[in-house]
Amino acid sequence: MGWDYDAIVCGAGAAGLMAAIHAAERGRRVLLLEKGKKPGVKILMSGGTRCNITHDCENRGIVEAFGPNGKFLHSALAAFGVRDTIAFFNGEGVATKVEDTGKIFPVSDRALDVLDALLRRLHRSGAVLATLEPVRGLATLPDGGFRVSTERRELTAEHVLVTTGGKSYPGCGTTGDGYSLATPFGHTIVPTRPALVPLTVNAPWVADLRGITLPDVGLKVIDGDRGLTARRGSLLFAHFGLTGPAPLDVSRAVSGHAEPGRLTLEMDLLPGVPEPAVDEFLRVETAASGKKQLAVVLSDKLPRRVCDTLLSLADLPVDRKAAALSKPDRQRLVSLVKRLRLPVRGTLGFEKAEVTAGGVSLDEVDSRTMQSKKQPGLYFAGEVLDLDGWIGGYNFQSAWSTGWLAGRNL
Repeated sequence: MGWDYDAIVCGAGAAGLMAAIHAAERGRRVLLLEKGKKPGVKILMSGGTRCNITHDCENRGIVEAFGPNGKFLHSALAAFGVRDTIAFFNGEGVATKVEDTGKIFPVSDRALDVLDALLRRLHRSGAVLATLEPVRGLATLPDGGFRVSTERRELTAEHVLVTTGGKSYPGCGTTGDGYSLATPFGHTIVPTRPALVPLTVNAPWVADLRGITLPDVGLKVIDGDRGLTARRGSLLFAHFGLTGPAPLDVSRAVSGHAEPGRLTLEMDLLPGVPEPAVDEFLRVETAASGKKQLAVVLSDKLPRRVCDTLLSLADLPVDRKAAALSKPDRQRLVSLVKRLRLPVRGTLGFEKAEVTAGGVSLDEVDSRTMQSKKQPGLYFAGEVLDLDGWIGGYNFQSAWSTGWLAGRNL
């Protein structure tokens, strides 16, 4: 059959680029369509323009980061795992480094180097890239294959891969276009919501701490007396609420709740110190350093402005001396250090979300090939799928892996 292309890939983000490269290197005639002016815009924005390529862990660590849906990634990671990703970019001249958090970045700290490497490889592969050409329609042909309609032309292809991303950072062009391409073929779209997104809270004192980072905090999302999710990591106070790795990692539980205002955030400001040890520290120090201000004693463990805030929340004068701290006052302080509660308002939404939770249902996609179970020849990869993982390079790894596996089968 005389198709224009063997495979058309819709969306030139991380998954689409990787899929187009692999399919073209297998000798397939590939067209990669991108609605924006440039491919890979989200790659350039990611990791504060440094691009957190992947995470330094075994493949099972990637699976774990995606919760129950992570098992869908087993075949994709077997085809193209963490070590393959590092080797791919190293081979294209991008040296990588592992940071203390396990995040893997280019040594240059330049996301542009990552994108340039992909575009060089794409060019060498022989795949054709067309920008400013959004896909407007997708239909099957009577004798097999697909008709792909863009604003400029009608194209035919044996196989089509949808890698249009989710709805996060819509300024990059990711506005959920893939869902409307999938639904006519009978695909279920799991309701989408922002993930890896900053949290807003109803606690005026949080804004007074804006700019302060706590490197290690335990964070729990609580609905009544039920814990929904918990993560430990760093946190940054902001004028609107909380951001940084720990808040972003628990955010999907907030955005996925019907009434976020019913939720509470519980913060453990010293997760590495058991509660009795915090109590003992305060008891001993206040007895030994009675002339010091209580906030100064506490600032041995936490930033001074945080200590002042804790004293205010405990209804203690900010300038009070450490001497003669009563047991009830001490216990109130300990409770605030270990179980500081904040009423949740919500999140900053898709505008500020790094990834999208929800998307094309995984039950309807063959995890061994990325092919639709509803329509032969139609494939999905990347964030358009109902896959979202923790912060730290996990979501990029999912995109590289699912894209590569799809490219192997296009």
